[in-house]
Amino acid sequence: MRYEAFYQQSIDEPEQFWAAQARLIHWESPPQQILDQSNPPFRRWFVGGTTNLCYNAVDRHLVERAEQLALVAISSETDVTREFSYRELYWEVNAFAAVLRSLDVGKGDRVVIYLPNVAEAVFAMLACARIGAIHSVVFGGFAAHNLALRIDDAQPKLLIAADSGMRGGKVIPYKPLVDAALNEASAPPSQVLIVDRGLDPQMTRVAGRDLDYAGLRRAHEGVEVPVVWLESNEPSYLLYTSGTTGKPKGVQRDVGGYAVAMALSIRTVFDIAPGQVMFSTSDVGWAVGHSYNVYGPLIGGATSLLYEGTPTRPDPGIWWQLCERYGVHTMFSSPTAIRVLKKQDASWLKKYDLSALKWLFLAGEPLDEPTAQWITDALGVPVIDNYWQTETGWPAITLMPGLELKPTKFGSPGLPAPGYKMKVIDENTGKEVAAGVKGVLVFQPPLPPGCLSTVWRDDDRYVHSYFSHFRELLYSSLDWAIRDEDGYTFILGRTDDVINVAGHRLGTREIEEVVASHPSVAEAAVVGVRDELKGQVPIVFAMLKQNAGADAGAVALAMQQRVVDQLGGVAKPSRVYVVNALPKTRSGKLLRRSLQALAEQRDPGDLSTLDDPVALDDIRRALERGPDQGS
Repeated sequence: MRYEAFYQQSIDEPEQFWAAQARLIHWESPPQQILDQSNPPFRRWFVGGTTNLCYNAVDRHLVERAEQLALVAISSETDVTREFSYRELYWEVNAFAAVLRSLDVGKGDRVVIYLPNVAEAVFAMLACARIGAIHSVVFGGFAAHNLALRIDDAQPKLLIAADSGMRGGKVIPYKPLVDAALNEASAPPSQVLIVDRGLDPQMTRVAGRDLDYAGLRRAHEGVEVPVVWLESNEPSYLLYTSGTTGKPKGVQRDVGGYAVAMALSIRTVFDIAPGQVMFSTSDVGWAVGHSYNVYGPLIGGATSLLYEGTPTRPDPGIWWQLCERYGVHTMFSSPTAIRVLKKQDASWLKKYDLSALKWLFLAGEPLDEPTAQWITDALGVPVIDNYWQTETGWPAITLMPGLELKPTKFGSPGLPAPGYKMKVIDENTGKEVAAGVKGVLVFQPPLPPGCLSTVWRDDDRYVHSYFSHFRELLYSSLDWAIRDEDGYTFILGRTDDVINVAGHRLGTREIEEVVASHPSVAEAAVVGVRDELKGQVPIVFAMLKQNAGADAGAVALAMQQRVVDQLGGVAKPSRVYVVNALPKTRSGKLLRRSLQALAEQRDPGDLSTLDDPVALDDIRRALERGPDQGS
């Protein structure tokens, strides 16, 4: 079928379209109603149908592909590769599920998973899905404070953690972060299940709280755990994302709609058929990791490569070596990773047989044309940009080579995916703008299957955060965009105070709160600025308290360290400027866009509302002088 007809049916006849797609997965009992949108902007897909993500990802494949590789967990950090057929994955997931049941975890209970890209992370996610527990994976690089915030919001019965992760050959102990988070949290779980990798011989255990997974697994090896069938709209997992306030949002995903979206997208977008191999370089703690390291490929009956390490260790050819060894058909990575490889000798790309590789997908941040052109020329395969958010769960704008490959346009992720009824509108009038005119990217409800169903335990925040920006009830992506005459969309950046650092979403307000907590800081503004490698990085402009008597350089260094300690290394400000004043409007609003423009050596725009022009001059002098801390 051609893309236009496929897409248009999803918009004009959504119930007929999604009823057909629902046949891609197993239903224990069929849906009684395909779509219920009686309470917009909320909607329910496949109402009354019962299914299970784990069953669709594992059990149903045992008849036809039990001995096929399902999961390959590769660590270039520990130099260990572990391979699991669908049969072996079945038994590992059942053992993990039996361990969870022995710890009194059941349907509706939350389980926080704080693991790196190891096989046990996949086992844990699928085991939770099997018994109806709600998993919430937290990226292992997050600091204790971030982990504590997520624990308090999810209120888990159990936390699963590794002793350590590794990055660039350096051991990163997780257990001290877990202990600190549990000490800070107001609702800590009573039990912690430790996946001990043997990387931290100094790891301490809390008696009666910390349990050893390996020992419990041995005690439950060979146990089969029945699948818990869930109504389509019950929650499957929570995935936290940064907002414009300090409190993260718990994106809540359903069961049936998500399973159908994975089954559809793995075939039509990523062109993966049963038995083929997909290599996603994402961390399981991110949305891509959930959808295309774990659920998508396994629901599609494919082989998934899970990778722990960097793209350059032990050498810049490691990813291409894996592509050759396993015959990777589709690879999914980020522009940042490709920019890292771009700095290496191009001969690494010619060293291995990549004849099986058909597609390279890139997402998570805007893809610049030089990077796209370089990797396209180097690999000789199509490079497909795609746009989506943690909230959407799967690509909202993309090309669909598994259906029909449309021409690529550098700088654009392509055309809307099925079910996404999108417009680009004027931020003031709410009216759709003409082709080539900048506006806000929005989606008309109902959102398609796979998108978030609400914010965990906060329906009001769901409505306020996503649907309250315009008079018409529209989901705002909070991204600027332009659509051309052919319907291709070009993403231009955020409309709010969230920045994208190497594919990681960070709220600038979160960083500001941490920076401003330093006793010598009177006020601070954080903005995201362009960066050649990471896409964007945060920088700080800070005013010190009068008569504080503090050394600017020392305070700037301390501010950076506070951010690392509370939010993690990924949020570390690239540069800190200590200034005498911050530019504000006469009503007291910080002119963040002007600060960003000056930092990027652009026109700061309309300054007619500026209260004190001297403040802007001070910013210019600080930028000319150079940062008090940072490169």
